[in-house]
Amino acid sequence: MFECGCISVFGTVAYILLLIGGLNWGLVGAFDFNLVSFLFGEGTLIARVVYIIVGL
Repeated sequence: MFECGCISVFGTVAYILLLIGGLNWGLVGAFDFNLVSFLFGEGTLIARVVYIIVGL
């Protein structure tokens, strides 16, 4: 139905965000280690943007 290639890009981006979110929550649950805060700082604008994008 949609042959433009934009669906595959959207799917790839969604898959990457799913992996980031899953990895972060797995580390928080298993080791009480927040990877996003470790990489970008606690409460920084970039960390908040990452959380918002993954949440969407």
